[in-house]
Formats: sequence, C-alpha cells, structure tokens
Amino acid sequence: MSNAFLEGDPMEDGVYLGVDVGSVSTNLVVMAPSGRIIKKIYLRTEGNPIGSVQKAFCEVAPEFAAVKVLGVGVTGSGRQLIGTIIGADVIKNEITAHGVAALRAYPEVRTVLEIGGQDSKIILIENGVAVDFGMNTVCAAGTGSFLDQQAHRLNLSISEFGQIALRSKNPVRIAGRCSVFAESDMIHKQQMGHSLEDIVAGLCTALVRNYLNNVGKGKEIRPPILFQGGVAANAGIKRAFEQELGHPVIVPEYYDTMGAWGCALLAQEEKAAYGKTRFRGFQLAEEEISVTSFECVDCPNRCEVINVHINRRPLSGWGDRCGKWQRINAEATG
Repeated sequence: MSNAFLEGDPMEDGVYLGVDVGSVSTNLVVMAPSGRIIKKIYLRTEGNPIGSVQKAFCEVAPEFAAVKVLGVGVTGSGRQLIGTIIGADVIKNEITAHGVAALRAYPEVRTVLEIGGQDSKIILIENGVAVDFGMNTVCAAGTGSFLDQQAHRLNLSISEFGQIALRSKNPVRIAGRCSVFAESDMIHKQQMGHSLEDIVAGLCTALVRNYLNNVGKGKEIRPPILFQGGVAANAGIKRAFEQELGHPVIVPEYYDTMGAWGCALLAQEEKAAYGKTRFRGFQLAEEEISVTSFECVDCPNRCEVINVHINRRPLSGWGDRCGKWQRINAEATG
C-alpha cells in the first residue's frame, strides 16, 4: 500500500525511514519531516527478514532513490540484523516504537493495545510517558496467527472474518486459552449446529479474553484506548474489546505500521545525536547479503558470533561478549 507525496511535504526537504521487522510481517514507512507517512509497505516476512527488506527497498527505490534520506530507525524482532545491514541510525525495541507512534497519533492516549502476528503488547501511559507494559510469553492464542489459523480452518479469508463476526446475534463461548483447545471447541460448536457468525464472534471474544488475561494481567486499562497492529483491522476484535472493557476503542489511521512510524519519528527526534545518517542506500535491494556464524574459542565463554557480509565483504559482527569481533570488523570496514 502506498500514498503519493502530499502537498506541503516537498521532496527537497528529505525523508526519514522506519522499518519494523517482525516474524510475520515487515513494514517500511517513508516519513516527511512533518511526521506524515508518505509511503508505506507491508510485506510478509516469510522467514526471510533480509529478503523481505530487500523487496521493500525494491518497491520504494523507483520513487525515492534520488531523495535525501535524513535518518533511519529500525524496530522489531529482527532489528539488530536489519539495523546492521541497512545502516540504521536508531535501533529501538517495539514497546518504545509503538508508544512513540501512539502518542503522536493521540497525545492524550492512556492505553495502547497492540496485537501483531506472533506477539501482543499492552502499554500504559501517564502524562505522555510509558509507565508500564506487558507482552505475551509462550502462548500464541492471543495473537494474529491464532486468528489466521482459525480462519483457515473455517475456510474464511482473514479480511472477511471481522465482518462475519459483526453479523452475530448470539456469540458462543469458545475456550480460547490455547489454540489446541480453541480448535477442538470450535469443532464441537459446529457439530452442535451453531451458526458460522456466532462461532466467529465467539472466537473474537475468546482472543480478547485471552489477551486481557495473559497480556493485560490485571493492569488498569484507562481510556482513551488505542488499538494497533495488523489485527486492529478486524472489526470483530475491536467490538469484542469494547464490550469487555466498556470503553470506546480507537483504531488509528496507521494502525498496521505504527512500529515503523514510531522508529522513523525516533530517528527524527535523535537526529542531533547522530548527525549524518549511516544509511547505505536503496541499492541494498540488488546486493548479495549473507550471514555466517561461528563459535569463538578464544575464551571459555565460547560465544556464537554472527557476521554479516555484503557482496562478500565483511560488514559487522555481534554476539561476542568482549566486543573483539565487532572491533575487528569495524577496523576492516572503516
């Protein structure tokens, strides 16, 4: 999905990039200095974070190759790897990135609910500062992948899932504390003759119940409440949250790219600290990038050292507790 340059955001001012590399999706935003997103890319990571970022760069390059990049921020579970490869100026965790974007979208926000493909988060905010947060641990039953699995099992596309749930008159109760129990309970409800609408609505409620029990964990959820992440597109989940919490739930305009937007905003905020960007350019889309690892035997720690190569040239390494290989690579690459 992309948007053309908006009036008042001239190209000559340059742009900031934000990249959110998750286990399920990779998001990239191009942001004008005004803070407006002028292009956004959403791709499935498909187990290949480097390849997905290269695909995103391929889509962006024709429009922005000649535009000055002022700074780059990276977040997500692949932030260390991708931040190293593309030359990120700012690398931040997802809680910080999502919190910054939420505050820019709605400065008065008190609670951020975020449900992504394989993780979920809650951020509590007081006076513009994140004061508490929570994340799911080992269970995927409160995440987008849970909904994906159940939609596939019901032979539905995830895009129609929410609208079907809204047509429900009498949602059934689904045991949603784990995906295995949910699936067996759904089969049982189908065999009892419940309608598809009522089962889908029951699944939405089960996911919300699971989220509040395992991610919320008794935290005080105060309005205004923002709901972001890819699952926020599901109207059935939004309604289930509103029914459980008793408050309106707001889905921001950039709900599916808030992490990428947040780290682009952070790259802009911290511009004075890093000065000139280290961004290596969109031509990375065409370059050969490889990652190798080895066990360092120089001391009893036996650290697993990760090395990145671009066009067979060593770029960087990490994973060593002493920093030896980082120094060696830094000296080799200047």
